[in-house]
Amino acid sequence: MEFSEHIKTANVEDVVLRQPLHPARKGTLCITGHHLLFSDKEDSSRQVLLLLRNIDAVEKSVENLVGYSSLFSFADHGERSGSSGTIIVKCKDLHVLQIDIPGMEQCLNIAHSIETLSNLNCVSEMYPFFYRPPNHSLDRQWGISTPEQFFRETEGLSFLWRLSAVNRDFSICPSYPPLLIVPKDIDDESLKKVSKFRQGGRFPVLCYYHRKNGMVIMRSSQPLIGANKKRCREDECLLQAVIGSSDKGYIIDTRSGQQSQQARMIGGGFEPKSCYSCWKRLHRNVEKGKTLQESFIKLVEACGDESNNMDRWLSKLENSKWLSHVQTALSTAGLVAECVERDGHSVLVHGSEGTDSTLLISTLAQLIMDPSCRSLEGFLCLLEREWVQAGHPFQQRCFHSAYSHARLQQESPVFLLMLDCVWQLWRQFPLALGFSEALLLRLATEAYASNYGTFLCNSELERCALQVKENTYCLFQALLKSVEREIYTNPLYESTDLAIWPSVHPQSLQLWRSFFLRWTPQNRHLEEAQEDIRNMIIEWGKLARR
Repeated sequence: MEFSEHIKTANVEDVVLRQPLHPARKGTLCITGHHLLFSDKEDSSRQVLLLLRNIDAVEKSVENLVGYSSLFSFADHGERSGSSGTIIVKCKDLHVLQIDIPGMEQCLNIAHSIETLSNLNCVSEMYPFFYRPPNHSLDRQWGISTPEQFFRETEGLSFLWRLSAVNRDFSICPSYPPLLIVPKDIDDESLKKVSKFRQGGRFPVLCYYHRKNGMVIMRSSQPLIGANKKRCREDECLLQAVIGSSDKGYIIDTRSGQQSQQARMIGGGFEPKSCYSCWKRLHRNVEKGKTLQESFIKLVEACGDESNNMDRWLSKLENSKWLSHVQTALSTAGLVAECVERDGHSVLVHGSEGTDSTLLISTLAQLIMDPSCRSLEGFLCLLEREWVQAGHPFQQRCFHSAYSHARLQQESPVFLLMLDCVWQLWRQFPLALGFSEALLLRLATEAYASNYGTFLCNSELERCALQVKENTYCLFQALLKSVEREIYTNPLYESTDLAIWPSVHPQSLQLWRSFFLRWTPQNRHLEEAQEDIRNMIIEWGKLARR
């Protein structure tokens, strides 16, 4: 496809750009296959480059100015004369821009091009396939960790566990990676039978090994018990092999008991006590899908409310239920960590598909218990292992953000919820995590629109089929380069072997201001103060090392 087919007007002169925290500027607007470029008329070096993929919604007409009166400067409002149009561009990172374009036809052409190019579905036509930074080569290994490396570096794992290549051609489970860690006593033929008993083929696999007590966290999808109460002996043997001679294990089902019962009526279900006698099942309703997306939309709407009415703000914040989702996720992860760390029992985590809330809980539980996951590199390895390799469908979940007018399909901000939960941990334990808040903000942006191929597609199978690793760059590798590493490292970091138990009391949880209010003047002042403090700490650290 030629991008030029969708560009009727490539550039427009005398455009006025208005954006939060900046004065209005006049200049030239250019549109390419992947970017919107604004160049200042008075100083051409002052440019705004916006990735079209980052645009969530486009609104046309002058009436749209009303809702943004405090965000934008209207000093140049009188400069528009004759036929003209206005475009409000709402981005997936919650940035909102207003573009005043002379000439209604040009305005409509630009708006149409933005809407079309920002919603292209073909992965191989997205910008990561065209992004070529200087002094970089595509020849190097893609990614920062592999299942083999994780298996090799986890001390004590090889005694009772093995690395299976049963999914080497993705035929057993299309959303799993080719190599998986499973009990040594379970052969590949048994795994194939178990995969047919689990939704989407996602049979139980190891994601965490506790080095001190040998307990593990497994994750999977729901068993296909159905209304007829089907059994799978191989599945029962696999879970028995996980706990061995231990008295019991825990199954943390991220659905309510009622939801699990309803799932049985349509072919899914849960592990019955009669067949899994050594496993105790606990239900924790961790929302995902449409419910979570609507919560996200309501919160963003509340954060954009300009009424300055305290009761209205608190009511909207409560009605969004976002902080309740944060609380549930952290408390469920804490429960998993408590079972493993304090009680000394292995845990299986699953919901329905095993690609959303399951990954959310397993990630947070590991961060609570495992100090190796809390360094900058360790955290990125955790995300690569638990989200990218484990098959979180980024392409579907992050296709739209909170502003889109399109009907909801499979969008859901599960990854964003995970980052918010990590931020809560980061705020409660400022010395225990080796990365900065800036890293979390960067990841939240990159998941929705990126120069890199890390969050493209929905699984490793799709990335292989589209040759993503051969033709794009890896975000995690870029974040570990020396210049980036300095930005994203926490200067206060002091590694500890202790678990970090988050407080989930309502008074302990806060709105992630730096994300949800990042484009407001109030938050900008706070960011500047925090940056000054960070720089002082870094300088003190340098002096102390002399």
